[in-house]
This record gives sequence, C-alpha cells and structure tokens, in this order.
Amino acid sequence: MTPRITAQHYYSPENPDVEIALKENLSPSENAQRYYKLYSKLKNAEIEVEKQIKSTVSELEYFESTLSLTENLEQEADINAVKTELADLGYIKRQKGGKRQKSLQAKPLHFVSGDGFDIYVGKNNTQNDYLTLRFANSSDLWFHTKQIHGSHTVIKLGIDKEVPDSTILEAAQLAAYYSKARQSSQVPVDYTRIKNVKKPNGAKPGMVIYDNYNTLYVTPKNM
Repeated sequence: MTPRITAQHYYSPENPDVEIALKENLSPSENAQRYYKLYSKLKNAEIEVEKQIKSTVSELEYFESTLSLTENLEQEADINAVKTELADLGYIKRQKGGKRQKSLQAKPLHFVSGDGFDIYVGKNNTQNDYLTLRFANSSDLWFHTKQIHGSHTVIKLGIDKEVPDSTILEAAQLAAYYSKARQSSQVPVDYTRIKNVKKPNGAKPGMVIYDNYNTLYVTPKNM
C-alpha cells in the first residue's frame, strides 16, 4: 500500500484536507524535496507557456497590421517595401536584388491641409516607425485609429505650434482612410503629441504605445 500523508490545502478557501502520496523508499525530507522539484518544474513550464502566448499574440498583431496596410498599396515599390520588411524579420526569404529594392522604396504619403500644414501617412510598418520615431519632432501631432490597425499619421508643425481644428480633422480623416476601417463611418481616431508615443523594447515595426491623447470620431476621407 502506498504511504500517504494528510495535510490542509491552505490555498483553498475552505482549507480541505488532502492526501499526498509518498515514495516509500524516500525519507520525509526527500519526499518534500521531490514535490518541490515537481512544483518548480511545473511553475517554470507555466512561465514559459505565458511567454509563448505573449509572443504569439504579438506576432498575430503584427501580421494583422501588415495585412491591413497592404490593402492600401497600389505601387510596386510599396509592395517591395513590405517584402523587404518581412525578409528583414526573417519571415520570408530575401529575393535577389532585395537590397536594390529596399533603396527604391516609396516615401510616406504627403498631403497639405487646407490650412497649409504638411501631413504625412506611413504606407507600411517600417515607414510608420520612421515617421513616428525619427522624422517627427516631439511637438508634432500623431494620429492613429483607436484599437484598429492602420497607418501612423503625422502633422508637421514647423514654426507653427497652433494647429487649426480643420487641419486636425483632415489628419484624423486620413488616418481613418488608411486603416482597416476605411469603409466605416464614425471611426475613432486618437491623436497626441509625438512625445507621448513610445516604442516598447523588442516591439515589432509599427508597434507603439501612447498616452495623454484625445479621440475624434470621423468618416474616412482621402485628400
């Protein structure tokens, strides 16, 4: 008959008694150490599974974002830019001439608002990173559809620090138009200063977090 010990389950609200099987050839101390090792092994496995889930969710978010952006591509240079990005991340094999294609990537879209402000829209994740993290100044305005995959949109302020509401509306409409919600209405678009936008360590291209933002509800519109 397998030896057993009865103990209270302190992690259950009712503290019920539980029977724990013991190894007959081990001392009480060795039995305790055995169960602790089993616990540690299971705990480490749980941590690893959580890491894998988090990584998988991040991968899925990236692919959904990339798919959303490709729906708006029209030029071969834009398609090549996405291929180069995927090759850089190791998702696809780099084609011959890939480096030359990378140098020929189209630039972000450029618009001029009715009030004369420059508005830029990224056409892929790499351009989104460039616009937000390198091209824009800390006081420039940044736009993105709320919890909807889409392009980063930036209003360059230059020497003008006060942006008219009409220009903010136009930028929000562009952000909605170059997003997964292009065919929708009353699309929520968040906007904030570039200084409030951050890229987490290890985040994939185009992935950022932000705070201190306002939200506009707009109908997508191209310029």
